[in-house]
Amino acid sequence: MKIFDAHLHIIDPAFPLIPNNGYLPEPFSCDDYLHRMGEFSPAGGAVVSGSFQGFDQSYLLAALTKLGPSFCGVIQIPATTSDDEIIRLAAGGVRAVRFNLKRGGSEEVSQLDRLARRVYQLAGWHTELYVDSCELEALFTTLVALPAVSIDHLGLSKAGFTTLLRLADRGVRIKATGFSRVDFEVAPALRAIYSANPDALMFGSDLPSTRAPRPYSHADLQLLIDSLGEAAAAKVLYENGAAFYKISTR
Repeated sequence: MKIFDAHLHIIDPAFPLIPNNGYLPEPFSCDDYLHRMGEFSPAGGAVVSGSFQGFDQSYLLAALTKLGPSFCGVIQIPATTSDDEIIRLAAGGVRAVRFNLKRGGSEEVSQLDRLARRVYQLAGWHTELYVDSCELEALFTTLVALPAVSIDHLGLSKAGFTTLLRLADRGVRIKATGFSRVDFEVAPALRAIYSANPDALMFGSDLPSTRAPRPYSHADLQLLIDSLGEAAAAKVLYENGAAFYKISTR
């Protein structure tokens, strides 16, 4: 089955890394990623900046050069980033800006509305949030008014899951990633989100699964297929992500 991996990390110690709450991840190269996915070799994907990479852009552009044009980037930038720099990053394959409300390392949430609108108008980027769903009710009005938004890791917690479903119904995308990070049963959550909006769910491996209780395994991918059925899984595994990131892998 064709896969667009909407959430992966590349960790290259040749570029700046910043300890986050004392945590610094082990290296995970592009070759490590491709080897780890093995027989499921993705047709494309999105390399996502982590808290430990701060506002560094050099590692991401290098990774995208290595992985090729079917992969794109999700970057953390300060609100002071110039228009010219955003356009340069877009030309290098960046497709989204990330707000890491869970771990930090990104711009403050106070800049969410302004920066999200600005990068969308300049470069067509969407906005991604690493956020616990218990915080989503306070952000609901802001998020549904933005042109394009996604939320990582199924929203992480059962608290606020109803709000997550309301956001999916309103067009916010939800990443089917990090299954060991959540505090609820994954299969019924996948079905509920898909029922709310068949275009919302996007699969991601979350490799190398930094700080997760357990790393991604291909059993997670199989769980998604078993939970949704093959036709719906085809949308979640490939079509939804490739369309949202505006990447043609055909």
